[in-house]
Amino acid sequence: MRVILVGFGERPGVLEEAERLRPAIARHAEIVASDFTGQQDLSEVEADLAIVLGGDGSILRAAHQMGTRQRPVLAVNLGRLGFLADLSPEELPAVLEEIAAKGLAGRVIEHLMLDCRVTRGDQVLAQRLGLNEVSVQSGPTFRIIDLDLYIDSELVTTYSCDGLIVSTPVGSTAHSLSAGGPILRKELQAFVISPISPHTLTNRPVVDSAGRVYELVIAKAESGTAVVVDGRVACTVMPKDRVRVRKAQSRFKMVTVRGHSYYRTLREKLGWGGRIQFGGEEREGA
Repeated sequence: MRVILVGFGERPGVLEEAERLRPAIARHAEIVASDFTGQQDLSEVEADLAIVLGGDGSILRAAHQMGTRQRPVLAVNLGRLGFLADLSPEELPAVLEEIAAKGLAGRVIEHLMLDCRVTRGDQVLAQRLGLNEVSVQSGPTFRIIDLDLYIDSELVTTYSCDGLIVSTPVGSTAHSLSAGGPILRKELQAFVISPISPHTLTNRPVVDSAGRVYELVIAKAESGTAVVVDGRVACTVMPKDRVRVRKAQSRFKMVTVRGHSYYRTLREKLGWGGRIQFGGEEREGA
């Protein structure tokens, strides 16, 4: 089994943990490439599996590095939260041994990725592959912006807000969640549209099919307004620019591990303990 070993080397402890785990990995697989800069193009590396050391940010970075040639990702959590990376370093050797013996068949779940294209007239300003979300965010002087939302060329509404997020199910626990969006199970084929601080309080998050084409047209914005894909600025935009978001052909591939279920992750990461505090007294939740 050929593996790529990646992580963000500037994060404390990542390089040290990589060296500690390298012998255990090498017992079950051939490490054909490793990168801890986040800069190497991994799309041309012939590999069966990518082992990512870090948190969800490291997984996003690895997905971008693999581009249109996504490999199954086995994520080892060295971060704080880790909705995607929930495997502990201590569990990795046993999981690799099992994969080496039985293969990856039945262990890989594919997740939706998005294609974002920004245009100004006939000019393409940016095109990006994303895993979490696309957002249009106001820049200095941080005034409210107006965005027209079209779905399959039909006008839905005009948002007056600080920004607008179009999120995948994987990204529903990221920026979209902090903006009040719902949590979607990662395997769903859907997008979430979540306004950031909307001027009209009846503008609520919307969930619709991933088979549709979503287009944001900039109606009013300041000069610093930007399109951000997975936390990285793709370009700045002006009135009449168009941001088109649709399902990408590529799929993000995640290796599942026994004992690590979707709802267990939500329960542990979001602190869904089922207990409510009343004046220092702990009671069971309803």
